[in-house]
Amino acid sequence: MEIHQLNAKQGWQWIISGFHLFRKAPLVWVLACFTMLLIAATLTIMPLLGQFIFTLISPVFLAGIMLGCKELDQDKPFELVHLFAAFKTHAKPLITIGGIYLLGQVLIVGIVMMIGGSMMADMLLYGKRVDESELMGVMDNILTASLVAILLSIPLLMAAWFSPLLVVFHNIPPVIAMQRSFFSCLRNFIPFQLYGITLIILTILALMPYGLGLIILIPTVFGSIYVSYKDIFLGESPKTENEKSPDDYTKATWINTNEEPIKDVEDVAVVKDMKDVEDVEDVDNAKDVKDVADVKKEANVIKESTVKKDIVQIACAHCDVQLPRADAILNMGKYFCSEEHRQQYQSEEQSEK
Repeated sequence: MEIHQLNAKQGWQWIISGFHLFRKAPLVWVLACFTMLLIAATLTIMPLLGQFIFTLISPVFLAGIMLGCKELDQDKPFELVHLFAAFKTHAKPLITIGGIYLLGQVLIVGIVMMIGGSMMADMLLYGKRVDESELMGVMDNILTASLVAILLSIPLLMAAWFSPLLVVFHNIPPVIAMQRSFFSCLRNFIPFQLYGITLIILTILALMPYGLGLIILIPTVFGSIYVSYKDIFLGESPKTENEKSPDDYTKATWINTNEEPIKDVEDVAVVKDMKDVEDVEDVDNAKDVKDVADVKKEANVIKESTVKKDIVQIACAHCDVQLPRADAILNMGKYFCSEEHRQQYQSEEQSEK
């Protein structure tokens, strides 16, 4: 499977195309995203175990939503059952991806706690207050730990970004799928930068009206994941509803790239073959339309004469059977209906001599 390297502008195009997928079935999108968030909120009742469980099964939900995106892309209905569809087909490899991602998160948290020190751990875990004299040192440790967490989380996110799609659409093993996902994101790092910056800006705007903008933004992000997968792995550039297919244009705009355009009417006049004359259609650059009309008229005469020549009836020299000249066998100025009659006629002539 080839990984395509794309231009930076594709990062913005993914979001636009993801929004168009949302517009095809907005109510189902909102219901599916709300159901997934409700499951996540329910699992958080168990403080730590619930978060672990949701991290494990989240790739299965993502794969199900991608199956729904594929249906939408093919102009088929997107239904709520798509959210759970991957549990029946690829649950084990997708949960494996969730387990690897969870293990990576645990390791990152461990490294961050080591860098931040015990004071940071007490603040985050137990809400312990820090004296003003120790505050500057703790803040430095928190800043360093945060930068390390970001640097380590980005590669982990890159590995998990496309892996559920590669598993559910191509049956690729989990580890290999995460490797290909990582290298695909790395190869397209520039468009992903534009994609990430745009999402940050849109998230800020979505949070302003009491978070209501997330109702549109979250489904758009899911749709953009599917669109970017097609763009990078399948080489299918995203298209919006405003883009026209070649069938939408008038016949006057069609161009046959295998034929050179007629530059001058003199080029038409030198056409000798009947097929070439019939194929003359572009007269936009002709100096005199009358000349072109004369050429086409001559072509019709040639065509009529050719047809007449083909349907002329002649008689077989041996049996006097009438048949078209085009179907007869010509030999020594005489026509025959078959090879057998030609041989018989020649043998009779030789016997008479």
